[in-house]
Amino acid sequence: MRPSFFILKFIDRTLGQALATTLPRPASPSMRPPTNILLIRPGGIGDVVLLAPAIAALKTKFPATTITVLVEKRNAGVFAMVRGIERVLRYDMPAEFLAAFRPRPDLVIDTEQYHRLSAVVARLTGATTLIGFATNERARLFHHAIPYSHDDYEAESFFRLLSPLSIHAPASLEPPFLSIPHKAQTLVVELLAPLAEKPFITLFPGASIAERRWGGERFAEVAAQLHHYGFASVVVGGTEDRAAGATIVAAAGGLNLAGQTSLAETAAILAQSALLISGDSGVLHLGVGLGIPTVSLFGPGIAAKWAPRGPRHRVLNQHLPCSPCTRFGYTARCPCQASCLKQITPAAVTAAALSLLTTPR
Repeated sequence: MRPSFFILKFIDRTLGQALATTLPRPASPSMRPPTNILLIRPGGIGDVVLLAPAIAALKTKFPATTITVLVEKRNAGVFAMVRGIERVLRYDMPAEFLAAFRPRPDLVIDTEQYHRLSAVVARLTGATTLIGFATNERARLFHHAIPYSHDDYEAESFFRLLSPLSIHAPASLEPPFLSIPHKAQTLVVELLAPLAEKPFITLFPGASIAERRWGGERFAEVAAQLHHYGFASVVVGGTEDRAAGATIVAAAGGLNLAGQTSLAETAAILAQSALLISGDSGVLHLGVGLGIPTVSLFGPGIAAKWAPRGPRHRVLNQHLPCSPCTRFGYTARCPCQASCLKQITPAAVTAAALSLLTTPR
């Protein structure tokens, strides 16, 4: 877990709580169709991907409106793959943060699930309609405070924010709902050239916290087994995943591209692969948003909220009494070495992968 996470959490619990409880409640909301919409979306990659269908529906409902998103550096790159957005501004860049107030939005939708500071920002914009989740004191800063549940798929939770606008989630969310920049597609053709068009699976052994790492050796066992069925392996991730990637490639051959690709290039690799194998991660959600089959490993994370849905996905979860243990993005240190993940065997992952790879699309 990043040290900055705890700093922000402390600031939110002190300054954020104080502001959320003292700022005046907003006046009555406007009933006019919005012309300038601001979406606030701090957080990780997965949140952005699962928000994308709601953004598309918002743009369909109000095609003439200008949609701006206020994000942070770590998730800004995903919005290059999300349709319907005119401006992407980063709140951790002062000049861009101030630009979110100009022109003044007439509708602000705060998609943050818990922290109060984003609700404070929404209130300070002076927008005539404010929508956000009612998870704590932040609720009083919105015209429409929407209930939030850990038992709902996150894409559906985001659609619930649009209910005051008479926009509702479709019966099923049909991917792809991300588009890959052409430049990234071109670069990936060169990166994948050594495979000589051999079918491949993508493996992402990384995670933001140790409790969600399954282990490079286990991924290597799966890759070696799938190699016998004619599938090469491509490892993606950050520089911190290079060692795990080397272990996987040593066992099964293929390409270790960890630390060598941008977010858009990683997405372009996923789009070419037959299957993605990953823990509960932003990369997993990229695969879902691109419409490729996935095998995912869940333990600390809430599968009901974050696990992929549908017949093209296999979710492995031991359902131990102590899991899930993550709430609003925070996972406490595990006293039993993340046994919820370690009890998932390479054989089970291989079997799940083969069940998808041998099923006609």
